[in-house]
Amino acid sequence: MTALHVSEFGPDDGMPVLAIHGITSNSRAWAAFARHLPDVRLLAPDLRGRGRSRDLAPSSGLRTHAADLAELLDARGLGPVPVVGHSMGAFVAVALADARPDLVSSFLLVDGGYPLPRPEGVSDAQLADAVLGPIAARLAREFPSREAYRDFWREHPAFVGAFTDDLAEYADYDLVGEEPHLRTASTREAIAADALDLFGSDWHLAALARLRLPAPLLRAPRGLLDEPGGLYPGLPAHPPLAPTVTVVDVPDVNHYTILMTDPGAGIVADAFRSTLT
Repeated sequence: MTALHVSEFGPDDGMPVLAIHGITSNSRAWAAFARHLPDVRLLAPDLRGRGRSRDLAPSSGLRTHAADLAELLDARGLGPVPVVGHSMGAFVAVALADARPDLVSSFLLVDGGYPLPRPEGVSDAQLADAVLGPIAARLAREFPSREAYRDFWREHPAFVGAFTDDLAEYADYDLVGEEPHLRTASTREAIAADALDLFGSDWHLAALARLRLPAPLLRAPRGLLDEPGGLYPGLPAHPPLAPTVTVVDVPDVNHYTILMTDPGAGIVADAFRSTLT
């Protein structure tokens, strides 16, 4: 059985749904979303190298995560199930649907899943840092207390004036170690290979082309630091490379708040329900 740690939200007899978090995130990113789906049994794993799965060996790319999730669903006798993925998790959802279409009944991509524009002049060895940008400093930093890490997120451009109890819990869950030497569970090593698959790997392009399920992609108009443009500026409503992907803009959110705070979480939950009909 898979060694992934899984956070569960909702009733045991609810409809099982697989939720896949982003590249340096953890399962608690889904708390606000889950609250809008009280009848759903949301299964939110910590991907290997993150959260409570941080001690598992780093992945060799996003297909490793997809294999982990297939093992999880098989072990629990689940499938096909609806799948929702945020950021890198949306890429993993595509990989899972391609490798094991028998396990996926529908899916929703949240600000991810389509190849990111590759920065010019950046080698494969530099891609992890290009993806992380200012996030890299957080991964390398020590925090003297849990409150100090909460303050980091409280002051983050994405959450200024919008810090919630969900975000406080997310921050607490993300820490490992002891005061005054607390660090985030995710490390640069954990995400290095994953970052390479975000820019149009051959397998990912082929998987997008083979998709048969409708694949709505909810797009945030602002990015990781609340900057205009977001991850997908200029991407058309029906982008090339993926015949079943349809881009839908979510107003007045950034890459984080589209999922982790309201009203973004409620909009994503409504869009998720629409994928079931």
